[in-house]
Amino acid sequence: MNALLETEKVLWNLDDLYLSSNDPALSRDMAACREQADRIATFQGRVHTLSAKDCLALVEQLERLDILLTKLATFAFLCFTTNTADVEASALLQKVEELSAELGSQTIFFRLEWNALPDKQAQNLLADPILAGYRHYLWAMRRFAPYQLSRSEEQLLQELSPAGRSAWNLLFEKVMGRMRFGDKKRTEEEVLADLYAADREVRRLAASEMTEGLQRQLHVLTHVFNTLAAEKMIIDRLRGYDSWLASMNLENELADTTVATLIEAVTDRYSIVHRYYAFKKALLDLDELFDYDRYAPIPGQDETRIPWSRCRRIVLDSFAEFSPKMAEIAEMFFEKKWIHAPIIKNKRGGAFAHPCVPEVHPYVMVNYTGNLRDVSTVAHELGHGVHQYLAADQGFYNGDTPLVLAETASVFAELLVFKAQIQLLDDPAARRAFICGKLESIFATVFRQVAMNRFEDMMHRARRSQGELSSDQLSEFWLASQKPMFGDSVTLRPDYGIWWSYIPHFLGTPGYVYSYAFGELLVLALYGRYQQEGEVFVDNYLALLAAGGSRSPAELLAPFDITLDDPLFWRGGLDIIEQMLADVEQEA
Repeated sequence: MNALLETEKVLWNLDDLYLSSNDPALSRDMAACREQADRIATFQGRVHTLSAKDCLALVEQLERLDILLTKLATFAFLCFTTNTADVEASALLQKVEELSAELGSQTIFFRLEWNALPDKQAQNLLADPILAGYRHYLWAMRRFAPYQLSRSEEQLLQELSPAGRSAWNLLFEKVMGRMRFGDKKRTEEEVLADLYAADREVRRLAASEMTEGLQRQLHVLTHVFNTLAAEKMIIDRLRGYDSWLASMNLENELADTTVATLIEAVTDRYSIVHRYYAFKKALLDLDELFDYDRYAPIPGQDETRIPWSRCRRIVLDSFAEFSPKMAEIAEMFFEKKWIHAPIIKNKRGGAFAHPCVPEVHPYVMVNYTGNLRDVSTVAHELGHGVHQYLAADQGFYNGDTPLVLAETASVFAELLVFKAQIQLLDDPAARRAFICGKLESIFATVFRQVAMNRFEDMMHRARRSQGELSSDQLSEFWLASQKPMFGDSVTLRPDYGIWWSYIPHFLGTPGYVYSYAFGELLVLALYGRYQQEGEVFVDNYLALLAAGGSRSPAELLAPFDITLDDPLFWRGGLDIIEQMLADVEQEA
């Protein structure tokens, strides 16, 4: 398949990080990290005595250390992710994580002592112009002050981290990376791609193979989910968080009420999904839609495999129409080998854009199978990549963007590709099918992610009140959270109940999934502004990306006159989705 899709040679070149896992620079940089941490440790116990100038010097040293550790971690992770069975790559990743935990324990004093400063003293320091470049970073750090533990407790948690969440996530990646499905022993990506096949029997068989494969490892996957839910329960309890989602909301610099408003707005409009799948059932002339029919192609849909060269042209042309600068940055990912695209043995599933450090560009990974959905995925990840590239000018600490705004950049890139492609379709059936495909993509980003948030909510609450959860209980939560989204429009078979078990977001970043819905609905509002403002919007949008995480989401969105706490804002985005559905219903 890779040869037909032209992806055989679309492999990333990691030389900008290190030349190989045996590169002497790895050992040199690890030693340099230890030396830097030793120098930083001399400030321990003195943060409350520092002037603004001395504070700046210390923060700059901490940032340089974190940059070097992140460079090491990025190389180790990228090596591992394309070959999860490689013992050497796994060992390097673990070694770097252990180093990071050890040095994090040595330097954690700054965060603890900074957060312990009286508000007045912190305000006076941050008012000094010399700290202007780190003002938001340092003030945002203090959000976590009420949940801070003692120094010995924080150091212990830091030291134990390589044997905690990261280790269990590594096990999950290894299990999923080595898993094979069906008689043909296919990868996760290959079997999931068949759910988009026109032949219903192919879809049914793919769903069956997926279920059977997951079932064979369900005892391991259930244990991983339980262990990480328990770890989060313990840490949340020790820190005093009010809910399992509170820490994620703090990371995103969002009020709990903002997130609750978003989730309520989306769940209140599940009827849009019900209407769409009732419509799709009629288009497919089926008496009943099952879970494996959700992604069945609409009549008129082009199922031709799209080679990599055409995918590249589609994405770059779409970006260029919006902003030549955006296209120019995205093109570097193709030209300079910053992308890994083929499906290969032991490569992890899914897709991501991995930020690195300001001195080294991001990298993008996809598993390209050549369908329209994959073209959209390439656009999505390149949206992240462009965002990360632009934000690098803010420096390492200020370039780190809250997840909700990170997803805005990726979803906006997807929408640009959709809008460009729809203009090329004259045939009514093809146009209808293409819009339906986009609606399904939006549903996956908005409604499905919120439904998954509801699954997480059930899982974490039950883990805290009931203890260890069985596979059956987790499957009950999965079906109970998914069924309201589909209503009577789709029949979810019992087999579908275990499909919670392959989703890595629940493990790697608990609570993360609502960020997708946030990003999609925000993008719909932003695109409306673009249609009204033209070039003025383009400049403001690129400035938003380039700002990275230098301010809070509310502050960064202020130029667009968006109020995140207003239910009407979220309903406006949902109204646009419903109007898309009404338009396609009317055309049919």
